[in-house]
Amino acid sequence: MTTPELIEDIDVVDDLVGVHAGDPLDALRRRRPVTREQLQASYDALFAPIDDTAFPLEERVLVAAFATRSTADDATAAFYADASAAVDARRTEIVLGEASAAATAGPFGAYREDGLVAESTDGRRYEPGIAARDALGERLTAALAHAHLLTFRPREADAAAQARLVDAGWSADGIVTLSQLVSFLAFQQRVAAGLRALAPSVATPEEVSA
Repeated sequence: MTTPELIEDIDVVDDLVGVHAGDPLDALRRRRPVTREQLQASYDALFAPIDDTAFPLEERVLVAAFATRSTADDATAAFYADASAAVDARRTEIVLGEASAAATAGPFGAYREDGLVAESTDGRRYEPGIAARDALGERLTAALAHAHLLTFRPREADAAAQARLVDAGWSADGIVTLSQLVSFLAFQQRVAAGLRALAPSVATPEEVSA
């Protein structure tokens, strides 16, 4: 399935940042056309899939709303929250509540390599409560927990973590796509945040092209 809120004839990062044709940020982004095109192509592949049987689109936007809101309350998080609410307002409200409760910084994790053990850090762990499990189901809450793990504790995303997804009903294809989605969202959110930070000081189009 698709929704107008997600699938539009726009560059999503440009939309999140407020980039317009010919302005300084547009000129800056055009210096890396392949990166720009691939970022949008990844978005299209994840949110306009040919086959979403293993990971339905309505679940994808719910996971996206959770992953981005647990990272930051910014334009990217608002974009996916709105898209998710358009698909399923009731579950989106629950997911956003879980995301706010699980929000943290990170990344965290334990190093085992010699010389790095002292850099190990521990932080918030997210485990869906009984109320969330009852409202969202085991499959979706397992996906939220895994998204939080990948985002904030990537070193712990081991075989045991994948086994928990399998136990919740996830197929191998679904797990791969879930991992790709979380990775993409983290990159997209950082790119958009970086461009917004650059906006006040970026050069004019003439200076960028000089």
